[in-house]
Amino acid sequence: MKLMKKWKDEENNFSLHGWDFSSINGRWNEPNPPWDYKLIVNSYLKDTDILLDMGTGGGEVLLTIGHPHKNTYVTEAYVPNLELCRNTLSPLGITVAQTFADDKLPFENEKFDFIINRHESFDLTEVNRTLKHGGYFFTQQVSNHNFYELMSLMNEKEAEYYDSHTIEKYAETLAQLGFQVIIKDEIKYPIEFFDVGAVIFIAKACVWNFPDFSVETHFDKLCEIQREIDKNGYYQVSGGRFLLASRKI
Repeated sequence: MKLMKKWKDEENNFSLHGWDFSSINGRWNEPNPPWDYKLIVNSYLKDTDILLDMGTGGGEVLLTIGHPHKNTYVTEAYVPNLELCRNTLSPLGITVAQTFADDKLPFENEKFDFIINRHESFDLTEVNRTLKHGGYFFTQQVSNHNFYELMSLMNEKEAEYYDSHTIEKYAETLAQLGFQVIIKDEIKYPIEFFDVGAVIFIAKACVWNFPDFSVETHFDKLCEIQREIDKNGYYQVSGGRFLLASRKI
């Protein structure tokens, strides 16, 4: 079948370096949040601060922040991205550390002046332990309803909403730990896929949301998406982000 071959080619050619989705530019539409993550971080971050970027991917966003490399640390758990960081960030003087669990960061107490986290899971107890008093923790997270309809379709069951992964829950925990919430914002929006190949890329990239995905096992589901695209010009799912900026007091 032509579609099977085409989609399996997409699957076999899948490649992800760091957190770079540029290979599907123009094939889907995911709006940007109304805030500027880099601008917000830089409005509080000082050159003398010891900075940690949690789950840096390939360091793509971190490097745009422009913090002095000697004062910069990153963590990464995904082995291909870890190797990428060691090859690209370590030579710059950035300290790269591998992590295995959110509740065990490989750093001493009150190591950092500033911790940032963009789309990485975290344990607020460990954030609190490794952050100095007066330090900042900023995180931008993918909302718990992101890709909900696609997960429901692919997983053949109702997708979990991850009730603990909400801006309200994290803000509450931060307050309990003695943090002052400075910024609290959330945006919800539609995500549109213009071809099935882009869906395949996302399913391969976000393995935690689509753990059993393959073109062969989910071919009928992909055909459903194709019919939706043929009808409307796109396949639409829910998306969203939230931003929390806080200070340890």
